[in-house]
Amino acid sequence: MPRLRWILFYAFALFILAVTVVTFFKEVNRIDRLSSVLESRMEELVETTRKNQELQEKISYYTTPSGIAFLAREEFNLVKPGEKIYRIEIISDDILRKD
Repeated sequence: MPRLRWILFYAFALFILAVTVVTFFKEVNRIDRLSSVLESRMEELVETTRKNQELQEKISYYTTPSGIAFLAREEFNLVKPGEKIYRIEIISDDILRKD
């Protein structure tokens, strides 16, 4: 009978050890997955922060008089009084040749 107790004890200890090892490796795998997700989210955060900073700089620039003037020239083709506008047209050879 004492021998059976030792066999049951070792079987139980082996079972507990197996469960512990399997759980450990599952947790290590889960930690790796969470680390990779965290890393990708941090990259997204850095990229979003950089874009946000660029947009803030553009807002700051376009609220200044020189920024407003630049925007008026680029978007609406406006000029200051007394300025001359030079328009450059490029004509393609394809348009000139009518075969």
